[in-house]
Parts: sequence; structure tokens; C-alpha cells
Amino acid sequence: MAIYAIGDIHGSINALKTIFQQGLIKENDKVVFLGDYIDKGPDSKGVIDWLIEKNKTFDFEFIRGNHEVMMTLAKSSTKIFKHWLNDYGGSLTLNSYNIDDTQSWMHQIDKTLWNFIDSCLPYLEIGEFIFVHAGLEKNKHLEEQNEHYLYHKKFEKPTIYDANKTVICGHTARINGKIADFGHTICIDTFAHGGMWLTCLNVETGQFLKANNKGEIEEGKLKRMHLIS
Repeated sequence: MAIYAIGDIHGSINALKTIFQQGLIKENDKVVFLGDYIDKGPDSKGVIDWLIEKNKTFDFEFIRGNHEVMMTLAKSSTKIFKHWLNDYGGSLTLNSYNIDDTQSWMHQIDKTLWNFIDSCLPYLEIGEFIFVHAGLEKNKHLEEQNEHYLYHKKFEKPTIYDANKTVICGHTARINGKIADFGHTICIDTFAHGGMWLTCLNVETGQFLKANNKGEIEEGKLKRMHLIS
């Protein structure tokens, strides 16, 4: 069984499907998605529906991203709703659900989306790896982490959380499309919605597969001495 992490999808359904069409990921592999399934990209509904359906066959784990957090908060605040709609790309999510009447938008959204968001995890620890959307605050246990660090804080140059762990995260978009490997932390938000790549990383071997919305792929391997060769 391999353990894969997939970065911020942001409605990039074609890139997501392209990764799985390569046959790399098997049904008994563990796949951890790092959050931000919605907003900014062309088909948030398509992404959510695809993930829910394929989760019946594959072994998926879902981390909650800040965009899922903001969409949930937008249900109970007009101010946050407008912020999510205009600044987070939420309007594209509503468009993907064919919702024009923003007065009752939360009731028109398919309940499967809300159930999906509610089921997402704040973080996941598997062996020497910790999966989280944004990052972790050092010197605090996982259960003590606050939402700002888990979902919102940008980590351009993250610090070591635990010398015996590797943090796998997204959120801080690498607009050059390259994985940011800091040794103790690996960021795989490679700007899928912005015309670059959606990254799938084998966290144990360092091998990666990237795909974009054009159906193009790129493969490689991180140069990490402590990873299994």
C-alpha cells in the first residue's frame, strides 16, 4: 500500500481525473486530499461529486481547507458571504451548482456538499507524516492547534514542527508550479486553478505525478535522502 497526498484542487476536475487516469493509484492505496476542493476553478460541483463517488472504490481521506471553512461560515453571515463570493472565488462554486439566487443559496446547494465538508478532518497523522491544509504552530500538540494555523496562515518558509515528522501541506500556492520541499515540510499546492499543476505525491518515495486542466502530465521524484529509495 502506497500513501499519496493530493494538493489543492480548486474545482480543477480535469486535472484530478487526469491523475487517476494514469493508473498510478490503486484501490488499496491511501490517498489524502489536503483541502480546498472548491472555489476559484471551473467545476467545484464536479470535483465534490467525483470525490464522493470514487471514495466508494478508493481509500480516500479528506482534510478541510480554508475555502471549505469560509463557505461554511458564509451560511450565517452576510458579510462573510460577500467576502467568500468576491474574494475567495465562491461565485464560481455557486455557478457550478447553477445557483443565481444568492438569497437562498445555502438551501439550494446539494446537501451532499455540506455533508462532505462536515466530514473533512482538520489534520491527519499517519506514521511519520502529518497531513494538514495550511500548516502547524510549533511547540503545540496537534489537538491544541488553532484554526488560523490549520487553515489560513501562509507558510512561505515553514519552520520545523517536529524533527521526527514530515508535514505535508497545501494552501500556500507555489505559482511556479513546483513542489516546495523544505525537508521537514513539503507544500504541494502547485497552483492547479491558475494554469499550473495539481500534484499527487507519494510521501514515502518522493515520486510525484502532476496534471493540469489541459490533460498534460509531468512526473518526477523529490531528491530527499531520508525518503525510501
